Amino acid sequence: MNQNTTIAVAMSGGVDSSAAAAILAREGNDSGVSRNTVVGLTLQLWDQTRLAGKHGIPDTPRAGRCCSLDDVYDARRVAEQLGIPYYVVNQEERFERDVVRPFVDEYLAGRTPIPCSHCNNHIKFDQLLRTARSIGAERIATGHYAVNEFDPARGRWILKRPADLAKDQTYFLFGLTQEQLARTLFPLGHMTKPEVREAARRHELALAEKPDSQEICFVPGGDYKQFLTAYLEEQGEAMPESAGELVAASGEVIGQHAGIHNFTVGQRKGLGVAGRHQVGAPFYVLNIDPASHRVTVGADAEVASRTLRARQLNWISIAELNDAMRVRVKIRHRHEPAWATLEPVADDEVLATFDEPQRAVTPGQAAVFFDGDEVVGGGWIV
Repeated sequence: MNQNTTIAVAMSGGVDSSAAAAILAREGNDSGVSRNTVVGLTLQLWDQTRLAGKHGIPDTPRAGRCCSLDDVYDARRVAEQLGIPYYVVNQEERFERDVVRPFVDEYLAGRTPIPCSHCNNHIKFDQLLRTARSIGAERIATGHYAVNEFDPARGRWILKRPADLAKDQTYFLFGLTQEQLARTLFPLGHMTKPEVREAARRHELALAEKPDSQEICFVPGGDYKQFLTAYLEEQGEAMPESAGELVAASGEVIGQHAGIHNFTVGQRKGLGVAGRHQVGAPFYVLNIDPASHRVTVGADAEVASRTLRARQLNWISIAELNDAMRVRVKIRHRHEPAWATLEPVADDEVLATFDEPQRAVTPGQAAVFFDGDEVVGGGWIV
């Protein structure tokens, strides 16, 4: 990196991205450059008041949600404090097309989506890099907790888990391409969250104590069912008819349900039936069949799976998978990666066979493959 490097920092208005901007603007980076030309960019993605008051959605936005107008204000305030240029880029139309609408469609099809991964893949990194080029920035930086290094021996950029494993965000970043990784910095990758807050205090940032966002930015209160109903109504669309039978693993019909969008694999509450396996034993969702609208339920022990298939693959530490490979597989953000054998079974499809059965392997979620701290790649569970 040369002495005239311009870096566009994605500023969400939270402490992590603000600390990343401050570190790059005032302390330099691990290349040894003492100062950079830093520009702050915020992507305006969703109008937080758009569905307010409909179908139980709060009338006013709640605290703790990212990408709100308050966050834009906080990001601008930090940029002014750091003395760096700052721009807001409106991406609401594309965000709705590439993140919100697929989120709705996935639930209606009986799958469980991850909007944060889709946002990273289709909006944040892709659009940030495009915008960065337009303002003359060679690279972008974000406040994600991840490590990004180039391995000359393999000729590839390698994504690694961060120092603070409790804040590890590599699960949401598995879709980044080599081109995107080559132009991306993660200044917080070797820091813990307490160290990041201390850096924010050291630079006297006003939001050093701001709580982390906890919700999907466009789903108020975390109730996706309310959101689906309100969004479809706004679009002038009826909720698709997907009511059907609740069945036991044996095939016995034990009840009825109002629609497959109300369920996700591993779900226990809100099934509308009592456990029948033994006294006090609850049912869990084992499978959702979008064709027949059948939702299969069973005992907790029946939720576990020995295998999964994943498609729409992206490889990071390797160019492609040609032979069986031992990896650890992470099947949701808070899941501890589990040992498995990964095998190619078709074009753009792999089979992971776990050493031990894993609970609630959920279609629509990501399966991310690790070799030590390195992200080998990942794909979408089918």
